[in-house]
Amino acid sequence: MMTIRRSLAVMVAALIAGPAYSQSKPLAPPASDAMPPVELTVTLENGKPVCAPAELRLPADTNVELHIVSTANAPVTITAEGQFENAKVLHADGDLVHVMSEKGYTVKQNGKGVLRLRTMKAGETAYGCTSTRNADAPFVGKLILTPPAG
Repeated sequence: MMTIRRSLAVMVAALIAGPAYSQSKPLAPPASDAMPPVELTVTLENGKPVCAPAELRLPADTNVELHIVSTANAPVTITAEGQFENAKVLHADGDLVHVMSEKGYTVKQNGKGVLRLRTMKAGETAYGCTSTRNADAPFVGKLILTPPAG
């Protein structure tokens, strides 16, 4: 009887603690409280995806709201190494689907969505847009993460 009570107590404690048992560690506070909205557009030119801006500038280590608008008549996956991991994604809605590898988001054909995320530390990395119809010809842009204004 005591073992059942103890087991029940442990289960109740786990349910109450909830996120404490989560696999991702919580993010540190952002470098800035601003959540600037940024628009990323996706088109297809000659069947190949093009994302704009080609140089996507975002404040580093900051919560940002990325508005994604696609006029492509095919799904397009947006990737940036390390940026779309679950720990960095705060919220996603609209026509966006998280890629199982956590490396990106697929925006549905002619889709729109909002992706709120915590940007990585300052630096530059490539970001890509790949069409499911033309996986061998991705668009490659530059993600530039600048120190936040404060």
